[in-house]
Amino acid sequence: MINSIIKLFKRYSWFKRVNAKVTYELLAKYIPAKDWEFMNYGYFPKSNDPPLTLGKDSKPPCYSTQMYHFLATKVPIAGKDVVEIGSGRGGGANYIAKHLNPNNYIGIDLAQNAVDLANKNYSLPNLTFLQGSAEAIPLPDQSVDVVLNVESCHSYGSVPLFLNEVKRVLKPGGHFLMVDFRNSQENMLILKNELSASKLELREQEDISTNVVQAIEADDETKRKRIEAFVPKRWQKLFSDFAGVVGSRFHLTLKEGTRTYWRFHLVKVE
Repeated sequence: MINSIIKLFKRYSWFKRVNAKVTYELLAKYIPAKDWEFMNYGYFPKSNDPPLTLGKDSKPPCYSTQMYHFLATKVPIAGKDVVEIGSGRGGGANYIAKHLNPNNYIGIDLAQNAVDLANKNYSLPNLTFLQGSAEAIPLPDQSVDVVLNVESCHSYGSVPLFLNEVKRVLKPGGHFLMVDFRNSQENMLILKNELSASKLELREQEDISTNVVQAIEADDETKRKRIEAFVPKRWQKLFSDFAGVVGSRFHLTLKEGTRTYWRFHLVKVE
């Protein structure tokens, strides 16, 4: 019953904004565990993806790290000014700022608690976290070389407004890199049409649904242990569905193809 009501209200922009803010404010406030760095479902590399190896003092890359890595390395990041919209708990921002050497990396998130948690957990000279809306990015015009958006824009009130903001803050020749899912083929087509209407030039689009399914299945035991360790028992089933464990609605619909997950690379050519 509750899920049906939420699904009905998600048709409204105001509800999508409120729902996203409340959800991620609460998650950051009540589950502040530093070991839980990411909110994305993960990426299982393709056979032709170059192997990802980090320094000997670094933790082995997890599937959520690889989601960020294989998105961000679509373009040269070193020495660039980068902003991530929807930076969440900050793990992806920390990885890119540390290992891909951007000049400056700003993570922006709607949830103040998530921003506070990220600033508490990560401290690098080229890394900053700010509170702000994807639909009113708090940055000057033409100030950014690369905009990243990882599994976030499905929760925005207005994707066209967000894309207009991305175009505004990008420098000419700047890159927009995004991964996200939609709960139906029809809704993914809507997203593609919105990207086309943004007047950003599409350089690459790729269905990575299979890679995400593989990551979910490979990471299932670790994810379940993390949920048991960090989430109060009475909320574990609900959170397991939200986190997309094996057998959850997210996992099953993605595996059967009714839900799809795509990766995009666009460029501001004007």
